[in-house]
Amino acid sequence: MSRIEQTLTALKAEGRKALIPYVTAGFPYADITVDLMHGMAEAGADIIELGVPFSDPSADGPVIQKAGDRALAAGVGLAQVIAMVKRFRERNQKTPVVLMGYANPVERYDQKHGQGAFVKDAAEAGVDGVLVVDYPPEECEDFAKALRARDMDLIFLLAPTSTDERMAQVAQVASGYVYYVSLKGVTGAGTLDVSQVEAMLPRIRQHVHIPVGVGFGIRDADTARAIGKTADAVVIGSRLIQLIENEPHEKVVPIAGQFLRTIRKALDA
Repeated sequence: MSRIEQTLTALKAEGRKALIPYVTAGFPYADITVDLMHGMAEAGADIIELGVPFSDPSADGPVIQKAGDRALAAGVGLAQVIAMVKRFRERNQKTPVVLMGYANPVERYDQKHGQGAFVKDAAEAGVDGVLVVDYPPEECEDFAKALRARDMDLIFLLAPTSTDERMAQVAQVASGYVYYVSLKGVTGAGTLDVSQVEAMLPRIRQHVHIPVGVGFGIRDADTARAIGKTADAVVIGSRLIQLIENEPHEKVVPIAGQFLRTIRKALDA
């Protein structure tokens, strides 16, 4: 059983919902990510999604694109992200970490370090799950097996436009949780329609029998609480990035922690 599955199973038994914050690795400072991860875990994060910086992120809106550009300019790539997770694991063996990104860095990593090197190195560093935005489920069976062999989960996105057929395909290979994108468009776009999410989740659960996290458009305690009534997990990314992007180094971790505590309190209420 993966660390993600253990965490979500324990939360369900307690009647609680998972809080999953997203931050771009290497943002807003190249040397802050590990401290920020610890701060988020201490503030109540159940799972941490760590964005792998990439130059052409098709699903990311302006806020996360800008964060990725800053991280790339600071020299942060997939090898550095894996090293950050390894450092995080020196003090935290409990909180699951998911790497979220795109196919290009993963495949380039294997080209440089040998076939299967990404899965091996990620597992040894303490990564628990991988979400590759542009990997379609029908082409991922071998990748999913390789991850599961090392107790890592392959996580997929579902969207308002996902058909029943696509949900069934995702259900064949996904593990850990699925991430329902509550808005059409990129991260940070539009206004969240809670009623639409409430209507969609039962449809997803007809096909997918693992927990469902909801993200894109969750910006505060009220929207998190509303989504948490029906979802198994709440994912927050763009709002967290906005809060820390212009802060001095010493304020980043306290500001992120303060924000996540308000979300945690709302979810637990």
